Amino acid sequence: MTAAEIQQMSWEEKLRTLEELWEAIAGEGDRYKSPAWHEEALNETRQRSETGLETPVDWTTAKHDLRK
Repeated sequence: MTAAEIQQMSWEEKLRTLEELWEAIAGEGDRYKSPAWHEEALNETRQRSETGLETPVDWTTAKHDLRK
């Protein structure tokens, strides 16, 4: 599938294709090994959350903050 073909798809078709593609990729999760830094970052975030230094933010607020 080309980028031009994707542009011709409806919003619903794009979402459905994305979901199907994600399922296919997720089903082969053992093919990809996350880099060491990723696990370190997750552990750091977990520790910050457990100690109260990191608090969850709802998605609407996060998007707004990221766009600033």
